[in-house]
Amino acid sequence: MYREALNNNSSRYIRFANTRTDVLIQHMEEKKTWDKVNQWENELVLLREIIQKTELVETHKWGGEVYTVNNKNVLGIGGFKNYFVIWFWNGVFLKDDAKVLVNANEGVTKGLRQWRFTSAKELNEKLILHYINEAIANEKAGLSIKPEKKEAMKCDFFEDALQKDKTLKAALEKFTPGKQKEFWEFMATAKQEKTKVTRLEKIRPMIMDHIGLNDKYRK
Repeated sequence: MYREALNNNSSRYIRFANTRTDVLIQHMEEKKTWDKVNQWENELVLLREIIQKTELVETHKWGGEVYTVNNKNVLGIGGFKNYFVIWFWNGVFLKDDAKVLVNANEGVTKGLRQWRFTSAKELNEKLILHYINEAIANEKAGLSIKPEKKEAMKCDFFEDALQKDKTLKAALEKFTPGKQKEFWEFMATAKQEKTKVTRLEKIRPMIMDHIGLNDKYRK
């Protein structure tokens, strides 16, 4: 049984034998391909075949395929309702001579850029490889958007509680800065007084037992 996909600039067909079909099925069964609507299987196979011609290493993060170099994220692939994509982690640094890249979330997304496709006929292998190799070179050169450091959120209610309970304060300070920040943000986002009281009652035993607010999600 063969799968047929039209090459980008010619009428010839690429035939996929049973072995490649098996690979596709395995990817989908293990949910390693991020395809929101499960309608781009054939197209994502073609895209994966192109990417595999580069030095990128396939990994699986956040429920989908992410390709890395030197353990740094370079690109990912996936499917949406109306298109399938390559997204470049630091695509903002690509020259984009073909004007194919879009910012999926203007004003919010700084580095990420998408290249969207609506059919296999749009997959220009030579051009895709050009963009991927440029992205690899940029990553090796250290071109990336540095995350902005956010100040920890303030919460007078939590601060007062810590000042009154030195044991609780000392226990909180034993956590890493990141985990302390999670507790502060949890308390600071409570708007009503009763919500603050409830949240403090929740996290007090966690802090004393040295259990991070989101530790259960990290297992």
